[in-house]
Order: sequence, then C-alpha cells, then structure tokens
Amino acid sequence: MEKLQQHFAKLLRETDTRFHRYLYGQINWANRMVGLTGPRGVGKTTLVLQHIKENLPRDTSLYVTAEDFYFSTHRLADLADDFEKMGGTHLFIDEIHKYPDWSKELKLIYDYHPGLHVTFTGSSVLDINKGAADLSRRAVMYRMQGLSFREYLELFRGIRIGVHALGDILSHRVECPDDFHPLPHFADYLRQGYYPFALDGDFDLRLQQIINQTLEADIPQYAGINVSTARKLKQLLAIIARSVPFKPNISSIAQMLGASRNSIADYCLYIEEAGFIAQLRDATGGIRGLGKVDKIYLDNTNLVQALGRENADKGNLRETFFFNQMRVTHDVIASPVSDFRIGDLTFEVGGRNKKQKQLQGIDKGYVVKDDIETGYANVVPLWQFGLTY
Repeated sequence: MEKLQQHFAKLLRETDTRFHRYLYGQINWANRMVGLTGPRGVGKTTLVLQHIKENLPRDTSLYVTAEDFYFSTHRLADLADDFEKMGGTHLFIDEIHKYPDWSKELKLIYDYHPGLHVTFTGSSVLDINKGAADLSRRAVMYRMQGLSFREYLELFRGIRIGVHALGDILSHRVECPDDFHPLPHFADYLRQGYYPFALDGDFDLRLQQIINQTLEADIPQYAGINVSTARKLKQLLAIIARSVPFKPNISSIAQMLGASRNSIADYCLYIEEAGFIAQLRDATGGIRGLGKVDKIYLDNTNLVQALGRENADKGNLRETFFFNQMRVTHDVIASPVSDFRIGDLTFEVGGRNKKQKQLQGIDKGYVVKDDIETGYANVVPLWQFGLTY
C-alpha cells in the first residue's frame, strides 16, 4: 500500500491542470461507480488525475493502475477493503482491463463498500465484453474520444475558441479571434493533432505501439481470441487502411483472411470499438446502430496518415475528419444522394471547388468545403466542424 501511495503522490505532482478535455465537466463524479473507456492515448489517465488534484482531499483518495506489480499478489477487492478501513472514500483504478476478472471484483467492491466511490478506466473493448458480472446496473459509463480541432488549438497552439453547436456553425455564427487563420493549423491537426501524446514527440512510433498493443493484447484478451486470430485483425486493418473509404465486401474480405463472414463482422466491431475504424451505417443509430454498413473509414485522420499513407488523399482526409468529429455529438449516417446525413440535414464534403450538384432538390443540404476560412449561404468551412466538442 505504501508504494502505491508513493507512486500516486508522484503522478499527482506531475499532473498539469491547465488544459481539460471536453469530457471533464460532463462526468457526474457523484455516482458511486464511474467507468471511463476510450481508445488508448486519448488522455483518460490525465483526466482522472486532474479531477483528483483539483477536487478531492489527498488523504482520502487513492489512484492505482491495475497493471502494477502489486496486483500479482493482491486482489482489488482486498485493496478496496483495506483502503476504506483507513478512511478512504475515493478509489481510482486505471487500466482495469489489465486485471483478470475485473468485472466480478468491481461488483463485489460496489456491493460490499457502499461508502466508497470507485472510478475505473479501461480500453473501449470493455464495452463489447461485459465480463462474467454485468456492471450495467452499477457503473455509469462514459466514452472518451481524441482531441477535437478546437481542443487541439488550445492545447497545442494556445488559441482558445468556445464550443459551438452545429446550428451555430451552419448559421455562420462562429466566434474566433480576429487575427485567427485556421488553415495552417488545420493541416497540422489532420497529420498529428488527434492524440494528446503528440506533444511529447516520437508521434509515429508511439502511435504504432498503441496500434500493436491494442491488436495483439487488448482485443485478444477481452474478446477471447487466440494469437492467429489477432494476426487476422492486423491483416484486416491493413486491408481497410489501403482501401478507405470503401463499401465493404464481407465475402471477399473473408476469403482473403481465410475466415467466416460472421467472423469478419465481429473483427470489424472489435477494431471499431478499439478506435481504429469507423463504420458508416445507412440507418439511424450511429456507431452502435443496427443499420447496414455503407462505408468503412479509418477512425481519424492521424491514422489515415500513419497507416494508409499511399491512400491519404485529400478527399479521404476530408470525409474522415467530418465523420470523426461529428459522431461525438450526433448520429451520423450515410446519405443516399450525398456523403452524410445528420437528422434531416444532408452534407456533401469536398474541396474549394465543390459544386452543388449532389444537393439539387434537397431542402436542407450543405456543401462542406475544405481550404476556405469562412462560409456563406449553404457553404460551410470544413474546419468549423471541429468546434463542436
């Protein structure tokens, strides 16, 4: 316990509280059990430590990571019991997916320690594999995405712009600093602005490590698949990276990987939950919808540049950015006549010279143009869709 406390104290001292992710103020920390999932590298640990540092007494709080060597000989439930007996009120468990039977022990902690508030973080894949004990009646779950363009501007460039609702963007009511020129910053964001760790350098290497760790360890562990299947996940991601955006031919992919059609659909879901691809469906329901998959994209533009370099054309980057940013706050589905639909709104995404052809006869249609700073009528700059969270 003493070493865990020392490690916690060191992390707390090193935690910078000057910038907060979009989810920081949305979490109801008063709940007895809070779960925070999301892809690796989007800042879950920092968010949790910031909350502790700014809002909780140090002597009644404890942060641990489930991959600590301590848990090779100790149970989480025993730690919670000892911590509460010492007056502890708030326990934070990072990387919960590193702990075997995590859901069973969290259930025990919740049931046996009503005075203890527990927050845990873990891989997005936890959403697919609920574990032996379902926590749905106990834990309030939040899912965290990577940086929006707005967050990138503040964290990387020190430029503060408020969150804008979609209606304000479409009505050209975006408020920015007078001397702000977005396009150079936008190009940088598309290349390496989605993950906060880009600030630390060696971005390409770090991103590749995250991809490998997720495909080779995270997904196999929680989906119960073997090593050979894990290799097929990497092969599938490589196929998608070379082809995006594309309309999936499940039979063709199954034949290439030597797997069944049903398996390919499962693999795509695993990779989607892990934050590497996004499946655009043709019916309302967003990322978890039941509609037929119309197109598959890589999840964000940084992955496009890292995995699909030969396929990182502007058209692909534009559509990927729009889908990635808008699906955080809206259900985005495929449009039968254009690129995307959100509710009764239709969006056609393109470059500066994009025409209105696909939107003829559509009541609420918008042309989303790259390479322009300001919009007019139904023409909206692409970069502004990164201001919604």
